[in-house]
Amino acid sequence: MVTRAIKVALIVGTTLALINHSEKIISLSLSVKDWCKIFLTYLVPYGVSTWSAVGAIRERNSDAPQP
Repeated sequence: MVTRAIKVALIVGTTLALINHSEKIISLSLSVKDWCKIFLTYLVPYGVSTWSAVGAIRERNSDAPQP
């Protein structure tokens, strides 16, 4: 689950970071504030992916017959 969430975060986070900060990335003029925003850009898809996977596992386990 963690490996999959990291892969999702890398793909989605990189795409969003390039969309939102491409000019500053190309010109190498990122401030500390920009780096924090980019970090959050990666953290959000990681969290969403993990939350979704945990929810799916819980739902599948709750539907399973209890011994």
